Amino acid sequence: MEYILEVKNLTKKYGKKIVVDSVNLSVEKGHIYGLIGPNGAGKTTIMKIIAGLAAQDGGTVALFGSENNLDASRSRMSFMLEAPYLEKSMTARQNMEYIRYVRGVADEKRIEEMLDFVGLADVGKKKVGQFSLGMRQRLGIGMALLPGPELMILDEPVNGLDPEGIVEVRNILKKLAYEDGITILISSHLLAELSELCSDYAIINEGTILECLSAEELESKCRSYISIQTDNISESAAILEEQLATNNYKVIEHDEIHLFDYVDDVKKVSKTLTDSGMIITKLLVEGESLEEYYISKVGGKYE
Repeated sequence: MEYILEVKNLTKKYGKKIVVDSVNLSVEKGHIYGLIGPNGAGKTTIMKIIAGLAAQDGGTVALFGSENNLDASRSRMSFMLEAPYLEKSMTARQNMEYIRYVRGVADEKRIEEMLDFVGLADVGKKKVGQFSLGMRQRLGIGMALLPGPELMILDEPVNGLDPEGIVEVRNILKKLAYEDGITILISSHLLAELSELCSDYAIINEGTILECLSAEELESKCRSYISIQTDNISESAAILEEQLATNNYKVIEHDEIHLFDYVDDVKKVSKTLTDSGMIITKLLVEGESLEEYYISKVGGKYE
């Protein structure tokens, strides 16, 4: 098993506040590894330490199998932390040309190749200031790809994008990882999107890693439930408790029940509610989403 990135007992404080608390991560080559957590969880700080933009107070970072000479190792990486830096008065090609000089990319043909790859080959002399947010994000990814990185660190790469833009970025990242073997560490508030993209996850809250798991492990751990909607949710919940002797359910936004018992006996649930006078408008076996699983781990609401 080849780890491109390993973080051990990473700790960071700002004043007296611990924002990263003994974090451990191991990211395999060619995987898309998602950091899951709300604002303030420590995701961006972890990424900045890996990028060399912040110094840790404890712990180690190993890149490509070594803790030594990290500056040289970082030349094999690219970062897009928060919004990509773009000169809005220049064209896409001019922005790429600037990055080519900064990163010492000798092959000028890489610019056209990367613009084509991210779908911006035909924008011509249009200034970046006139680009949509999705176009800017794709250009940022193209600029990060220009040096031919083996590892990419992407913080909120789909933040603010419309659904079409999100799909475009998702397809680019999947191709990079699963066809080209580039390793990606990514964070996003959009947990549904991460669930479509990642091969591995680290669930983080208040600077602490609560769990690291693969997509397969997540799928097996996400509980199945019966999704129930009726003409009277509060009364239906009372019926479940009284007649089926269960309180293993959640009421979702006052109009839906997720019942974690009787998943293998939906007919009994249906008959119990119907016989009690409830009008059922939805009765379907579903599985917990990544967001629901996160909430089950930390409690509260994901924001």
